Amino acid sequence: MPLVGLLERLKDGGNVICAEGYLWELERRGYLRSGIFTPEIILDQPERVKNLHEEFVHAGSDVVEAFTYYGHRQKMKAIGREDELETLNLRALKLARDVADSTNTLMAGNLSNTTCFDPDDPKTADTARTIFKEQVEWAVKGGADYIIGETFCEIQEARLALESIQKYGNGLPAVITLVPYSPKRTVDGVPFPQALRQLEEAGAAVVGVNCGRGPATMIPILKDIRQVCKGPIAALPVPFRTTPKEQTFQRLTDPATGKLAYPLDLSAVQCSRTDVREFAETAKEIGVQYIGLCCGSSSFLLREVAEVYGRTPPAFKYSPDITSSFVYAPNLSIHAQKVRRYMLCEDE
Repeated sequence: MPLVGLLERLKDGGNVICAEGYLWELERRGYLRSGIFTPEIILDQPERVKNLHEEFVHAGSDVVEAFTYYGHRQKMKAIGREDELETLNLRALKLARDVADSTNTLMAGNLSNTTCFDPDDPKTADTARTIFKEQVEWAVKGGADYIIGETFCEIQEARLALESIQKYGNGLPAVITLVPYSPKRTVDGVPFPQALRQLEEAGAAVVGVNCGRGPATMIPILKDIRQVCKGPIAALPVPFRTTPKEQTFQRLTDPATGKLAYPLDLSAVQCSRTDVREFAETAKEIGVQYIGLCCGSSSFLLREVAEVYGRTPPAFKYSPDITSSFVYAPNLSIHAQKVRRYMLCEDE
């Protein structure tokens, strides 16, 4: 178990870095199917998930998040593997617990949007409660240090998740994040700062936003949230270049073709390391204490966040040093200067 828990780490302005984005990174590596985005890799090739846990910690994550996102009854039923649901959750939690124990990091259980919740249909609220209850109980059984509830577009579903954590979570802290599709309000019409303040008042240890928006279009929302919420706030953007015109990554277009980049061609609008570093610097100035990256995250981008937040993870040893480059170092030889001119097409 970690020496210092979530709440202790956040006391007196402390911070926590949490790696997310497992679905998209494992899909990018060829182990998940884009579209359905279900975590059956836990059942089929668990060692791949373990390796990614270790890689994210190597890059600076303080948290090993159990890969149970979309590992709930509604999604697993869609791929015909509902009967393996408990096995999937407990295996994912054990993988995360083992890596967390070996690296002295926190381990988080994970709840996600149910994909079936409809505020106008009371039956779907009952379905969501059942989904959350069993996943929370498994998270407790699996030894989670706290539980994340994330990517809710409606405060009503987020409240159901928080209530389940409080009722069945054996006192574990809850981190609840909403996805800001709109810059102003949740899908059920509550302004984001007020929605998150309500969740904070209801007992969430950390509240904030994740997914949907890239750094550029998440920052303004974070500033508003910081003005209203009293405790630690969270920010986990997608590392894609969203703009005032294309505010969510689902809306982004490929600059070269003008066609929609989501979901298969998002590499055309990927954030650079500098984009991510500048976001982390601004988030830190705003007062974001719980930070990470969501869909599209990779370890080299997470390292930028970690370094801004004062970490020197194992991957810090391999941070770029352009001054050592053959063609970018100071005091270049005559030959190296010539090569550089050719590389930059300056002799054409």
